[in-house]
Amino acid sequence: MEIFIKILQLIMSLSVLVIVHEFGHFAAAKIFKTRVEKFYLFFNPWFSLFKFNFKGTEYGIGWLPLGGYVKIAGMIDESLDKEAMKLPPQPWEFRSKPAWQRLIIMLGGVIMNVVLAFLIYIVMLGVYGEQYLPTSEANKYGIAVDSLAKEFGLRNGDKVLAVDGKYVEDFNKIPVTMILDEAKTMEVERDGQHITLQLPEGAIGKLVKHKSPYFMSVRIPFVVESFPETSPARDAGLLPGDSLLGINDQTIRYFQDFREAIQEHKGQDVSIRVIRGSDTLAFAMTVPEAGFIGVFPRQQMESFFRLNKKSYNIAEAIPAGMAKTVDGIGGYLKQLKLLFSPEVKAYESVGGFITIGSIFPAQFHWESFWRLTAFLSIMLAVLNLLPIPALDGGHVAFLIYEIIARRKPSDKFMEVAQIIGMALLFALMIYANGNDIIKLFK
Repeated sequence: MEIFIKILQLIMSLSVLVIVHEFGHFAAAKIFKTRVEKFYLFFNPWFSLFKFNFKGTEYGIGWLPLGGYVKIAGMIDESLDKEAMKLPPQPWEFRSKPAWQRLIIMLGGVIMNVVLAFLIYIVMLGVYGEQYLPTSEANKYGIAVDSLAKEFGLRNGDKVLAVDGKYVEDFNKIPVTMILDEAKTMEVERDGQHITLQLPEGAIGKLVKHKSPYFMSVRIPFVVESFPETSPARDAGLLPGDSLLGINDQTIRYFQDFREAIQEHKGQDVSIRVIRGSDTLAFAMTVPEAGFIGVFPRQQMESFFRLNKKSYNIAEAIPAGMAKTVDGIGGYLKQLKLLFSPEVKAYESVGGFITIGSIFPAQFHWESFWRLTAFLSIMLAVLNLLPIPALDGGHVAFLIYEIIARRKPSDKFMEVAQIIGMALLFALMIYANGNDIIKLFK
């Protein structure tokens, strides 16, 4: 069921993005009185699931959910309609329009994707506001780290001060900031001392591949929330609301530290000390061989930290939405740069539809859906502007050349460029989705 929900969200999101993107081309073409022959959601090789004609344009839904397209008369595109291009140019065709009009038509899809992200952010900020955990609050009990973070030199209880000398206000953005800025150092406070950690060579590449939410998380006091069906801790006398204090004579106040320490007492008789109200109590129990005593901890962030929350009215949401859109574009451009970094080797982590689908939550949630759709809209806009033939950016590059050189590339050149571009895109798609499949069997 969870997989079905993820797939459904992916298809819904891609459908919105494709329709908006292609509508950008469609609307710009119509403004300049250019004929649009087809407008399709998804591709339709051999047959369509649904189609109808309206005012000279065929609208339809294809069966292959890998995107969509508009077919503009007189334009060399993925259809490679050579016969139509051999006929004399007509006033309503793309090739008959001035270069500046053709440039706007080709940029229409990218512009609409950026506008969509901007509008989504405005609505999301206006409806839900913004909430995050400040790094200063996360440092309240120190951080919890996994094995990779320990390899980088971080330790449980460290307080993060800076990444490459810069303070990161949103604690959850520290890992992505490390990746995008290709960080070399981190500054932490440990046992009251200021320490500068030099990240090891290849650290960012490992972090890109790691993708674990537990690389760096908050430490929380170990407060009992509830118990599973089988629970040695409940049988020994622990109650919801108890705060665990330690094992035997060892003081361990935090859940993450306790989870590691209890593993050293598998199969042993121990005394678990807790605070209940104003009393300190001890409960004897035997730790099962699995190394768990059967306690669900309280994990609501609001119970331990003061989250930074902000509400927006429409006047505030517009500039804030613009800022988030611009930041999103800048962040994704940095991600693309990492693909060509020999140290990071981010290309090894490139994924296809399985990777994209996996970012959606297992339970449908409108706020998450629209925030992820905004991110994907920015991603689609940036990728489409890459100067690769068959992408909008390839056509834009040729049009800019035409405007500067005052002459068009030949139709034959454009046909060959389109074929090469399509081959590159198919190769990239096969590589990305092949990566996904390989990961499934690792």
